[in-house]
Amino acid sequence: MSTRAGFVALIGEPNAGKSTLLNRMVGAKVSIVTHKVQTTRARIRGVAMEGDSQIVFVDTPGLFQPRRRLDRAMVAAAWGGASDADVIVLLIEAHRGVTEGVERILEGLADVGQGRRVALAINKIDRVEAPRLLALVQKMNERFTFAETFMISAERGHGCDDLRRWLAAEVPEGPWLYPEDQIADLPMRMIAAEMTREKLTLRLHQELPYQMTVETENWEERKDGSARIDQVIYVMRDGHKGIVLGHKGETIKAVSKASREELTEFLGRRVHLFLQVKVRPGWLEEKERYSEMGLEFRDGDG
Repeated sequence: MSTRAGFVALIGEPNAGKSTLLNRMVGAKVSIVTHKVQTTRARIRGVAMEGDSQIVFVDTPGLFQPRRRLDRAMVAAAWGGASDADVIVLLIEAHRGVTEGVERILEGLADVGQGRRVALAINKIDRVEAPRLLALVQKMNERFTFAETFMISAERGHGCDDLRRWLAAEVPEGPWLYPEDQIADLPMRMIAAEMTREKLTLRLHQELPYQMTVETENWEERKDGSARIDQVIYVMRDGHKGIVLGHKGETIKAVSKASREELTEFLGRRVHLFLQVKVRPGWLEEKERYSEMGLEFRDGDG
């Protein structure tokens, strides 16, 4: 039997459920999931196996109206991920329907979707009644010629198996791109940083998460099989540092504990995690920070 392998880009507005769907497809927590919008900064790839097919998911940052350099770099990464893919899946939210953001994505798809199979996945279907859902399917398919339409709940798993089977048949014939047991091509250092950033994002609900980044500065394999991981949390100003540390260091301790526990489970061994908070007023304009996030600094120009 011949094998198949290819790249599938998940695109959509922030919070449409792309990261949740990626994690559901791959069967492991690769892309961070939070209630905050715009949390996926880099093109995180998760690898899913379905029969003799290997599906490599490119989870792109949400497509939105960019305002700052970081925003522009994220949107460029999203469209870049779509234009590099063999198949594109547009994810929209059933209860929100055709928003302004979806309209803009449809305009972009007219160009990027040329010569590619594009599927529509309507997510969070449990939030609307059937007649409204069918009207949305009709409206979207009038706007763009989708190869297939799926109604899913990424959170609950409804319809996800059908989508994965369809994608498995759509990716091109060819050898697998990754070893069968490899679930993500992101370096472990970045996955570790993303886990800590997720915990910070969940604890700090205001604007701060967008003005903060986490980097894994050092990773040391120890003789007893455990790993020592040193991470730096960069914030924009002194006031932010106090917020991240919390009263008597309570916030940073809670974040460190939650992140260490998740890393221990993910790696299947003991982890010693050490967090530092540093103030770097201009980190949003530093090329190195973008490289750490897997983004192109120059994509933020304009």
